[in-house]
Amino acid sequence: MVRTLVMTVDRDNDLGVKAGIRGSVVGRRQVLTAALRLGIADPEESDTNAILGALHQHDLLAEQAEPSDAVEIAILTGDERVGIKSDRMIAQQLEDVISEFQPDRGVLVTDGMEDESIMPILSSRLSIDHVEKIIVRQSKGIEGTYYYIVKAIEDPRWRAKLLVPLSIFMMILGLGMILPNGSALIGAMPLILGIYLLFKGLGAEQQLERLVREMRESADAAILSSLLWSITGVAVLLAVVEGYDTFTEIDNMSIRPEGGAFYVGLKVLQSALTWIVLGALAFALSLMVLRWRKGTFTGRSILIVAFGFVLWTMSKATLSVAITIVSGAGYEYDVSTIMADWGDTLVALFIFWAVRVGVRSWVTRQDTGRYWGV
Repeated sequence: MVRTLVMTVDRDNDLGVKAGIRGSVVGRRQVLTAALRLGIADPEESDTNAILGALHQHDLLAEQAEPSDAVEIAILTGDERVGIKSDRMIAQQLEDVISEFQPDRGVLVTDGMEDESIMPILSSRLSIDHVEKIIVRQSKGIEGTYYYIVKAIEDPRWRAKLLVPLSIFMMILGLGMILPNGSALIGAMPLILGIYLLFKGLGAEQQLERLVREMRESADAAILSSLLWSITGVAVLLAVVEGYDTFTEIDNMSIRPEGGAFYVGLKVLQSALTWIVLGALAFALSLMVLRWRKGTFTGRSILIVAFGFVLWTMSKATLSVAITIVSGAGYEYDVSTIMADWGDTLVALFIFWAVRVGVRSWVTRQDTGRYWGV
């Protein structure tokens, strides 16, 4: 006796959002009803064709099966916010169907790559013998191409990926043509494209999407974290303005200071250092707020902030000493001078050590399961 399970996966839960049907859906009659309701709710939905394709496969297998064999069909649904949550829902529904039907093998019917990405989760719980992709036949030519472009723009999942890069490209091109000496803006387009491709290659886009998703799931923390992110942006802008102001002031001096471009660079960095540190601190605090609201706060963020304070005092002292040496004044290695320049760094190191000991003690006490009043 061979028990076969025919499956189709609705990873973004169009069945629940548009037809009001909650997964999983098991049984030929229930699946046929779901396909009809989804087709009536949205005749252009591709998941309807995938469900009908699964029904077709179910009927073929049922006709060819031996009298002792059994064939079942099921629809597994995820969540409209495609990601870890939707994949976990699909895995849980599959386990429920497996525990009820006890299949020996499975057949997957899908309508695209997005649903096929769930294949490793399905194959880890059930032997998948066959995967069939349902491709809807459309008329070729300009009308069909226009239809696909319009549907992609209307789809929220593709809208940002298509329109945002195109709009940024056109805005930069337009500003470069309108503004005087705008050739620099037009020349910046390859730079922006390279940065975008670098972010894609390093996976930074996924991290950004994860942060945005966490902010959306915790509305209270999102308000405060958004404010801190705004402070970070303002601090970076003020750092640039402060550095440019220092550069202009040195450039307009009648007597050129010793050290040349190296001296100018150190002075510009020294003037912008405080705003850079403030922006980094605001960004770190925004991450702390999100982790605290999500319940994954472990104290590591506090250590990062404390270590950032150490880096700030060390960078401040290093720039001051470097500027003194580059300007030709020389540096005296006596106790009073060293304590005056590096005293704040020593205090910051002591504070970091105390915070590190306190956080480790708190984590250790939390792991023991006791309540220590923290």
